Amino acid sequence: MHYYQFNIGDYVSHTRHLSPIEDIAYRRLLDAYYLSERPLNSGVAVVARQIGLRDYQEEVAVVLNEFFKLTEEGWINSRADKEIAHFHSKIEQASKAGKASAERRSNARSTDVQPTNNQEPITNNHKPKNTNTVAPPDGVTVIVWQDWLKLRRAKKAAVTQTAIDGIQREADKAGVSLQTVLETCCERGWTGFKAEWMQSHAHQDKNMGAARAIFGDERNFNVLKIT
Repeated sequence: MHYYQFNIGDYVSHTRHLSPIEDIAYRRLLDAYYLSERPLNSGVAVVARQIGLRDYQEEVAVVLNEFFKLTEEGWINSRADKEIAHFHSKIEQASKAGKASAERRSNARSTDVQPTNNQEPITNNHKPKNTNTVAPPDGVTVIVWQDWLKLRRAKKAAVTQTAIDGIQREADKAGVSLQTVLETCCERGWTGFKAEWMQSHAHQDKNMGAARAIFGDERNFNVLKIT
């Protein structure tokens, strides 16, 4: 997940007792958890290094023990797990709805056109066009691929191998996978992709810290300053 909902009142009511460093650690731990969608490493030192607080292992340990649970797989957060499961459930439901809609349209077209006795036979020079010319690229999940295809169709943008190759080149420039790029396109409503777009957002994230990912809406949120 590249964003999640953030309830300021709920967060403050549960964290007002934390020190500034502990508060930063908690937010960064949540960011890392949602982004990876898997338990955090069981080693406190490893986790502290991953969130850029290697000099504050004691504060990181305090937050982990209060808001996370240590299991055989690592540190887990039950509330975050529910949000992640809900997120994927919505994607799966949207995918099923899209498939059902496409099937209904296909059935409607097949019943609207009936063959007649005067219909000419199809020859080698008159073959039906195959509109599905691009197969799902390696490393891209079916759900993300289908969501991206729906986005392209909605924006009346053709899906061609040339378009895929162009997006792949830009993904390589940005240093991310095609899966990540297509997920980002679906989330932001982009039909295309340029490496500098992601680099621009990464630069903004660096200036704003963890706030953008926590509040979930880059267009309208307040950055809380710790003094």
